[in-house]
Amino acid sequence: EAGLKFLGLTFVAPGTSDHQKMIEITATMLTFGMGASTQALFARVGGGIFTKAADVGADLVGKVEAGIPEDDPRNPATIADNVGDNVGDVAGMGADLYESYAGSILATAALGASLPGLAAGEQVQAIIAPMIISAIGIILSIIGVYMVRSKESATQKNLLRALLLGTGGSSSLILVALAVMAAAGMITWGVFGAVVAGLIAGVIIGQSTEYFTSDEYKPTRGISNMAKQGPATVIIEGMAVGMFSTWLPVVTIVIGIIAAFGFAGGFTEFAQGVYGIGFAAVGMLSTLGITLATDAFGPIADNAGGNAEMSHLPQEVRQRTDALDALGNTTAATGKGFAIGSAALTAMALLAAYLEEVKLWLGKLADKAPEGFKQVGDVLFYKSHAPAVVQEGQRAVDVAHAHVADFVAAYNLSLFNPILLGGIFIGAMMAFVFCAMSMKAVGRAAGRMVEEVRRQFREIPGIMEGTGKPEYAKCVEISTRGAQREMMVPALMAIIVPVVIGIVFGVPGVVGLLAGGLTAGFTLASMLNNAGGAWDNAKKYIEKGNLGGKKSDPHKAAVVGDTVGDPFKDTSGPSLNILIKLMSMVSVVMTGLTVAFKLL
Repeated sequence: EAGLKFLGLTFVAPGTSDHQKMIEITATMLTFGMGASTQALFARVGGGIFTKAADVGADLVGKVEAGIPEDDPRNPATIADNVGDNVGDVAGMGADLYESYAGSILATAALGASLPGLAAGEQVQAIIAPMIISAIGIILSIIGVYMVRSKESATQKNLLRALLLGTGGSSSLILVALAVMAAAGMITWGVFGAVVAGLIAGVIIGQSTEYFTSDEYKPTRGISNMAKQGPATVIIEGMAVGMFSTWLPVVTIVIGIIAAFGFAGGFTEFAQGVYGIGFAAVGMLSTLGITLATDAFGPIADNAGGNAEMSHLPQEVRQRTDALDALGNTTAATGKGFAIGSAALTAMALLAAYLEEVKLWLGKLADKAPEGFKQVGDVLFYKSHAPAVVQEGQRAVDVAHAHVADFVAAYNLSLFNPILLGGIFIGAMMAFVFCAMSMKAVGRAAGRMVEEVRRQFREIPGIMEGTGKPEYAKCVEISTRGAQREMMVPALMAIIVPVVIGIVFGVPGVVGLLAGGLTAGFTLASMLNNAGGAWDNAKKYIEKGNLGGKKSDPHKAAVVGDTVGDPFKDTSGPSLNILIKLMSMVSVVMTGLTVAFKLL
């Protein structure tokens, strides 16, 4: 508390009350998330373009045209492919989840500072509660890591059960710790319920992703069976599986949001409800330590298999790495589903925090205005003194005690407001345009990679015989340059559009933009992730010896599906997580400009 008050005394204008200082401090802390979002954009989008340009190039020329195995050292793009696994699935995933982690904690702290009717000590407790829960989660995640145990002769299911024991054990320990905190009065039982809702939602989304993408279950095996007819039916079936798979994560998030809102008391006091939604995001991400380790398992196992192949190690080594790689595909798919769900809850918390920022800036503008108030529609928002004269049809509202209904009335935050409706459509469009840009970027970068690999096969003598050495560094350079060049336009779009919408359409346009981007982005990301994962594992199911095995016609058809699915699950889908959070963060940071100036 003393530290927070010191910050308040240092950076907040003299004469501000302690309660208002805390609100301004947490509002300033939110700008930290802008840095996390920007870095995540570079790592996730750039990393996705890098890894998939290398992967698609290696598969199309190496597997399909040259007929050599995956990770064969004769393929010039092999090293770039292996490097890409780390760039996209370790650094990219880490940056994505770090952004959600920081965003959920900061948004919840800001919402806690703005809760009405809190004493000074209670306000500080509301601010630091998400930080304490996250800190406990880190400690218990470390314990969860040591719960993961397996035997030498472990089957695929045994390996998966060992990983689930670690994640499930951490979640159970966190629930026990939070129950103790609630019993001791450190958090309310409503907050405990909201955190539980977030944890359960994360587990359900992860398990639903596993069902729709694992070759143990009907959806993925259905895609494998369609490979007998050719590539076209593989694509059609994969798209259908991806689209159908969205219902469960969407329903789960909806129930999770409503449950968290209700547990925290939102149906009585709206501010308490959105505070609870923030805790649902914090709860889902409280096991981030073990979850992120499980996600990184996939690319590490994949690279281990690649090293075994390139080093010509004995067959049993490759069999073991293949088993770990197959498990890694499942954990990677569930990890992406978890990342999408956490992004949705974080964006929802940031949307609520945006309204609190609007409230803060209305107070600042009212305080500086000569007339002592800021008029929005028919509502006169004041901070120090009520307006002396209020016209008929107008009403004066003290910003410090304004409720969400006051903002809804002032800004006409209704679906019948064409500006808000237009914002929703633009937000939904952003998800699809952003996807298109990232997918086309992969296509262009992969095209350059394919040309380079073909050139090396054609011009460097002895590559296919194993006597000539490919120019691996050239392929890595192409992926690096392609990623840096191609990510610029999508990145600028994600940052500039919320600012332009705010200046032109004001607060209603921004609220619509964020709502449309969240709903369309979350659903589309789930579809792309699950379709791509299902195509990948449908190919691996055939490679296990089913339906003719490797080099059969069904396998060639499945490879086409897998190649199409690569940018789905590793570039465009994960990039949407960044888009919905970055648009929210930019909107929060630029709130002052949006409230002060608008053209319409």
